Amino acid sequence: MVSKENSEKIQELQILEHNLQALIAQKQAVQMELNEVLNALEEVKKTNDEVYKVISGVMLKSSQAVIVKELEEKKNLFELRISSVEKQEKIIESRIEATKKELTSSLDKKKKD
Repeated sequence: MVSKENSEKIQELQILEHNLQALIAQKQAVQMELNEVLNALEEVKKTNDEVYKVISGVMLKSSQAVIVKELEEKKNLFELRISSVEKQEKIIESRIEATKKELTSSLDKKKKD
């Protein structure tokens, strides 16, 4: 029989693991966006042709410098978001480990009793 306290710890652990999975999915999505920006930035920097950008389905001619600046800003934003998510991941991972230790300790204590 699992005690109420242990049941709550198990539930907390499940919630933490669900939150961690959501963060990982969020990080992967941002990483994909970052990769797209990095690829676009690389292509824009190495071209000498005219450069265009799409805004609300309309393609507009733009200067290479403006496009590079916009892509660099997006790159920095995505890197910041990834860094923030990674910090959240570490916090949740440490809470998961602590909760697992508490649960294991409590279950081991129950076995001895």
